[in-house]
Amino acid sequence: MDVSKFPTLDPELAPVLELLPDMTGAMEDLAGARAAIAAMIPGGPVAGEELLDISDVQHEGVRLRVYRPRTGTTRGVLYLHGGGFCLGDIDTEHGGAVQVANEVDAVVVSVDYRLAPEHPYPAGLDDCYAGLVYLSGLVERLAVHGQSAGGGLAAATVLRARDLAGPAIAFQSLGIPELDDRLETPSMRAFVDTPLWSRPQAVRSWEYYLGGKPADAYAAPARAEDLSGLPPAHVTVMELDPLRDEGIDYATRMLQAGVSVELHAYPGTFHGSALVVDAAVSKRMAEDMLGALRRGLSLRTS
Repeated sequence: MDVSKFPTLDPELAPVLELLPDMTGAMEDLAGARAAIAAMIPGGPVAGEELLDISDVQHEGVRLRVYRPRTGTTRGVLYLHGGGFCLGDIDTEHGGAVQVANEVDAVVVSVDYRLAPEHPYPAGLDDCYAGLVYLSGLVERLAVHGQSAGGGLAAATVLRARDLAGPAIAFQSLGIPELDDRLETPSMRAFVDTPLWSRPQAVRSWEYYLGGKPADAYAAPARAEDLSGLPPAHVTVMELDPLRDEGIDYATRMLQAGVSVELHAYPGTFHGSALVVDAAVSKRMAEDMLGALRRGLSLRTS
């Protein structure tokens, strides 16, 4: 991609950006996109696996991967992968789940939720909620974490748990969340060719996920009118990301509703730039997220 189009880009991210192909039409060929993502998953063990007991289980027909530290921890994190509601799986973010389990000292349950368009809303959310119920039976204190579409599903899972008086959630971590099907924010209108995620992909993502039906607040949490009574939140957004403003808006509205919120807007970053793990801004993002989860899951009263 042409780096000169993004003058505020973090200099450490520029060399990678020059190598990235144009992804604006990636969602038009889901089979190809899924195959490309699968090919990117590194082979062999992930560092830190040896410290965990890892197993795949089925709960209410949903495949879950459970990561258990050997510390006897009673804390847990529901981990929801990204992918625009139609890409990715628990293998895609296996390394991230291992890191959270070890760094936060928490039982992690990663959900292999059903993907759109084969399984439109509410299938994916139903699976995430089933994972939440399963995790609540393993731990005493739990958080929900997701990135991108996983961040949107995390927000929706938290809303559903509040409204159904479901499992108590101590904390929510919403990373670059996909929250609003209306696609009307300034960043969504402006960023039509940004790296890895842009408006054309977002449009197609919502079309796949909703399957032609109107969105409600559990499909698109930005539509929720009442955000009171939600658990404390950590929200991250990237400067050069069409999802930026809906994340900021959601965090602001939670604050206005009396929810404790920590909001980070990282300068010079784009959607998915955390994949450049050695960049200073990526290291800062990771530690901010892990630290927030550790604090949110501490034994103090929220």
